Amino acid sequence: MMTFIEKLNKLVIAAGELMSTERFEIEQKNGCENIVTSSDLAVQNFLCEELSKLLPGSGFLCEERDINDCEHEYTWIIDPIDGTANYSRGIDECAVCVGLKHNAEMEAGVVFLPRKNELFYAKKGKGAFLNGRMIDVSSRPFADAMLCTALPVYHKEYAAVCSEIILDAFGKCNDIRRFGACAPELCYLAMGRCELYFEYLLSPWDFAAASLILTEAGGIITSLEGDALCLTAPSGVVAANNRENHLQLLEIVKEHKR
Repeated sequence: MMTFIEKLNKLVIAAGELMSTERFEIEQKNGCENIVTSSDLAVQNFLCEELSKLLPGSGFLCEERDINDCEHEYTWIIDPIDGTANYSRGIDECAVCVGLKHNAEMEAGVVFLPRKNELFYAKKGKGAFLNGRMIDVSSRPFADAMLCTALPVYHKEYAAVCSEIILDAFGKCNDIRRFGACAPELCYLAMGRCELYFEYLLSPWDFAAASLILTEAGGIITSLEGDALCLTAPSGVVAANNRENHLQLLEIVKEHKR
């Protein structure tokens, strides 16, 4: 008999198959930077229907169509396609993200990149995995760390302060990468492809599922103030492979943050 996480993984993989079509429609939500595709809607509709069967009585917080029903013991937090701009342009870093919140904490998280066939997942207290193999953060120090980050495309008024933070961190770490999707980047941190992560403002569906994968892999993730992330409201995010690197990045952020 399949375990709960195995059933969840199977559903997320099935949802990812809906992204395989080359025929999808694109609609602007708020300018050309913020778009939704017909694939986003197909994935979200499928997940809401199937996850309701998997866990009857659960609520949903989803990116598309303003679904916000969080007043439940268990709430699914869904980004049907994290990295929709990447998806629409044929870039591999795009993922189906499903997190399960139990009261105020993450209970399970799955991030699936169908174009790379990479399935990241975690259940609270059980470790983090990539395609069935347990993963851990790297041990690289700040000076040899790779920072994943981005300028705030939906809030360009914060571009200047973000640039200051990124430039300061760049002078102290190894290098910077920008893949254009939060969840894949946090999963890359969880498996040691990078060591640092910073974004000034994100929605909970961007980071919820991947946050558990990261912490189960031994990493640290907080708000810009160093507090635990709120799983139902927008937040800035600072993450790292260990506490020392996290504190150093957090200090840089706090020095420049307005």
